[in-house]
Parts: sequence; C-alpha cells; structure tokens
Amino acid sequence: LAPRLLDAGYDVRCMARDPERLTLDPWWDQAEVVQGDALDSPSLDRAMEGCEVAYYLIHSMGETVGFSDRDREAAGNFRDAAERAGLRRIIYLGGLGSDDEELSHHLASRHEVGRILASGSTPVTELRAAVIIGSGSVSFEMIRHLSEVLPVIMRPRWVRTRCQPISVRNVLEVLIASAEDTSSASHVYEIGGPDVLTYEDMIQGYAEVAGLRRRLVVPLPIFSKRLSPGFVGLVTPLPIEIVRPLIASLLHDVVVTLETPPGFDPAQLIPYREAVRRALYRIEHLEVETRWSDAVNDPAAPMPTDPAWAQARRIENVQQIDSTASADQVFEMVERIGGDTGYYAMNWAWSVRGWIDKLLGGVGLRRGRRHPIDLRPGESLDFFRVALIDPERHRLLLRAEMKVPGTAWLGWEIEETDGGCVLTQTATFVPRGLLGRLYWWALLPFHAPIFGLMANNIVRAAELGRPPHRLRLIRSRSVAGEI
Repeated sequence: LAPRLLDAGYDVRCMARDPERLTLDPWWDQAEVVQGDALDSPSLDRAMEGCEVAYYLIHSMGETVGFSDRDREAAGNFRDAAERAGLRRIIYLGGLGSDDEELSHHLASRHEVGRILASGSTPVTELRAAVIIGSGSVSFEMIRHLSEVLPVIMRPRWVRTRCQPISVRNVLEVLIASAEDTSSASHVYEIGGPDVLTYEDMIQGYAEVAGLRRRLVVPLPIFSKRLSPGFVGLVTPLPIEIVRPLIASLLHDVVVTLETPPGFDPAQLIPYREAVRRALYRIEHLEVETRWSDAVNDPAAPMPTDPAWAQARRIENVQQIDSTASADQVFEMVERIGGDTGYYAMNWAWSVRGWIDKLLGGVGLRRGRRHPIDLRPGESLDFFRVALIDPERHRLLLRAEMKVPGTAWLGWEIEETDGGCVLTQTATFVPRGLLGRLYWWALLPFHAPIFGLMANNIVRAAELGRPPHRLRLIRSRSVAGEI
C-alpha cells in the first residue's frame, strides 16, 4: 500500500514497532517512518500528528492467546488518538462475514474492532474482505501449499464453505480510493471478486492455473476442525497458532451481501484464476513485496548483545575461517543461506529438524525466503527471522523461531584481511532451565560437524563463485564452550 500511495502523490508516514525493518524497502526513504505501537497511546499521538487519513491494518491473530483482548485495546487507543489528532477518516481492512450468525472468535474480533473504531468522532470506512489472493497473502499461501503438496485432498466441512475471494490488486485500489472520501459519514463496505467458490473450488482452480493435475477429493467426515489445524500446519508454512483461528473462521460462508464501495462492482473486478495467475507470476519473477510471515514477529525479543543477556548463561559454537575471497564475496554467500540454497551442510539434517519443529507446533522450514539473494530486517527465513543485516559491515544475525527450550541465534561477521578476509560464524544458545542445557549437549554431536562444515562451505562457495551442493570439508578452527 505505501509505495502505491506515494505514486498517487500522497505524503506517507509509516508507523512500525521496529522502523529498522523498513530500511531495505525500496520506497522507505520517500516516506516518513516513525516508531510506534498501537498499545502505546503516546506513540500514536506522535505518529498521527499532522495526518489527515490513517489506515488501520493491525491484527494480532498470530499471537497464541488473548489476541482479541489486544485487538480491542489497540483499536480503542487508535480511535482515541485519531480524535485527538483531528483525523478526517480512518480506513480499516476487516473480515467478511454476516453479523446475523454466530461468527468464529477470529471473525467476531475483526467485526468488533470495526465497531470500536467507529464509536468515536472520526468517520471510519470499514472494508470487509474474505480471502485475498496475492503473493505473500496468508490465505493464498494456505491454498497454494495444500494444492501443490497434496494430490489427494480430504474433504472436511470447511472445504465446502463458500467464499468470495478478491485480488490483492483490487483491495489496494479500494484502499487508495477510500482516502478520497471527504464525507462525514462512516461506511461498512463488503468487497469481493466476481467468483463465489468453495475452498475445494479454489484449490482445484489453483491446480489448473499452476499446471498441476486435478486434485482427487476424498470425503472424510472424521477429519474435524480439531484435526484440520494440525494437518494444515504440517503441509503448509503456516504455524498452528495462525491455522487454528483461520480454520475456525472457514466454517462460515463469506460472500458479499451488503453494500460495495462506489465504483467497485464485484462483477467488474479481477476473476479468481486471473488473480492466481498474477500471484504466481510475481512469485516466479521474484517480485513478492511482502509476506504474511514477516508480520508475525516479536520486536521485543532481546538481541544476544543486549544487556538482558549480561547475566545469562550462553552456550556458543564459534567457527573462524580464513578465505582468499573478498569480504563482499563471502557475505554474498552468507546472504543466500536458507530457502532453495539450503544451509551449506547436511541439508537432510536441517529438513529433519524442520519436520520435528512442525510436529511440535513450530513453523518448520516451509516458510522459505522471500527472495533468493536479498534479505530485509525482520523478515522470515525458513524457521529463522532476520534480526540484523548490515551489508556495509558484512554482518547478518538470524533469530531462531523453531521450538527450543531457550533462545537461539545464528550469526556471521566478516572482516577484511591482507589478501582476503576472515569469516566468524557464531551459533548462540541461551538455555531455559535444565531442559535447555540437556537439549544443547544432546545435539552437540550434530552441531559440531554441521556448523563447522557450514562455515567452511560458505567460504569455499565464495572462492568458487557459486553456492555449493556438495563440497568437501576443509580445515577450520572451532571453539565450543559455555560462557
């Protein structure tokens, strides 16, 4: 949304809990970026000062418990700050669903947020959408992975629920057009594309556009909404805490029955299969701008260099490798880690660890990475998240998001030397209790060879000028100890 508003001639201010996460977006220097949190009222006042219109695109569904309480508090704070700032309008993107039926906890919370925002003096445009089809969308990712991974699809009740999907391009057009509304009235509009489909239809339609065989559907009445989240979590990149409320909301038909925004007749919008085709084109041509997983993040998580760790017991595995390649060449290989490139050593072991993580309710490796060679602060990378990236100082730090009894980090720092550089790779683990210590030492026979081979192969790949598939282990200096 931000770059399109800039292209339309608007002055844009973005509020983020961690502004550093926006610094590698190509448009960030054209917008004003401020630090803020909807749960912190003073920061909202600073963010809204001098603004006319505010977009409310905040949601806590990724949290494990109490997301509706946080959403309720955030919406109330936002409403009050908008009144104090004298905003002309709030534009809120919510969820489609009928108020006349008992909604899921997720959809009911989306509607409640709309009512809270509209209860103040600032006019609100609430746009209710169902599944948004576009590269990076959480709903699209679920449909995509279910279609690609499963040649046979079980048919629980939610697969036959009717839905009116809409292309992300049309959603952006409606969001931008809503900023032009100068009336003093609030509106609730429902937005959807021209097709009303079941989730089974959407899976089959995706398979058709993607060139896959038609999926075989097998009725399975015992495949309940209690079992579905765990199964979907195993075969898609979505963590179970997102899948569970999402599946619960899929039990309701979500079709347009009320007023639509002026100029956006569903019959005139992008059809489902065309929206899928465009999304796949962006994925194949590495043009994905944002992803759902980049928003599921804890910006308050401490860094290994923070004072919070000063008295913590840290366990580290340090690898230092000399290289004849330049620091830039080595860092280029470091930036490629994960995704299709893999981890430069024993990728089968990383795959096993990913499956174990999924079985434990974690994110696993299926999130992949947004781009094969470009990384941004705060984005997800398999079961890591980019905590810090500094290309000028040749530093990359990843925070692990797999299920572990403690906090884990994996980082690289490269320093120029005469005739080359030295790579320092550090795996840091802050154990939680006795279980955390037992976990690290139990995996030490695997960690030592994996981390050593990884560092060596990164350097070797830089010297060869290409990411490796299989390279011989070369000599390294390693230090493993408890600090």
